[in-house]
Amino acid sequence: MKLLLLAGSGEARMVAEGLTGMAGIDVVASYAGATQRPATLPCATRSGGFGGVEGLREYIRRERIDALLDATHPYAWRMSANAAAAARAENLPHLQLLRPEWRPEPGDDWTMIATEQQAAEHIRPPARVFLATGRQNLENFANLDGCWLICRRIDPPKAAFPFANGEYLRGRPPFSLADEVALFSRLGLDWLVAKNAGGVEGRSKLDAARQLGLRVLMIERPRQPDCQRVDCVRAALEWVRAGA
Repeated sequence: MKLLLLAGSGEARMVAEGLTGMAGIDVVASYAGATQRPATLPCATRSGGFGGVEGLREYIRRERIDALLDATHPYAWRMSANAAAAARAENLPHLQLLRPEWRPEPGDDWTMIATEQQAAEHIRPPARVFLATGRQNLENFANLDGCWLICRRIDPPKAAFPFANGEYLRGRPPFSLADEVALFSRLGLDWLVAKNAGGVEGRSKLDAARQLGLRVLMIERPRQPDCQRVDCVRAALEWVRAGA
């Protein structure tokens, strides 16, 4: 069986490692191409988009893909939607691996919002704000006038921060709780804005916010496609072993 693994998450890496040496399974992993140096996987890889649903369908037919496992980031909603649509159109076995959401714990001060633009309804100047949301949608925070915005990114920036009231900060995960506490303290933050990505690796920033008494704006997850879904690597591997 030839499996197309849509990668981009820690779970995708674990799936690829779990499939290594599995008899009868040929895996090709696909990265979106947003990160310059993605994690190395123990299988064939490709990088870049497919060209929408039709492009993905063409790739599936050309490469003779037998099953599709979507293990992208929980906020890669367009790719997940395209994967579900292409799999249905090609009558292809398809599974989404979506890790559970984070839940607030005692001592957390979270406010849930649906969009990035809603942050301005809660954050008032001259707040210092850590945007743990990635660089792709920074323009959605343009209405946070009078605040100082800090966005952490993995790759070196090719352009200046899009607003005069902000800066980029370089860093490659994972980050320990001690590292996050030290960083947030040094930056003198008032707010943390995060996506509800779930998982173990990214939880340290939320634990640091709790420890420091920072307020958190948590952006809700986008709507997910109507498809078969599991929430852990073990179940995804069992699906593959069962022949998808």
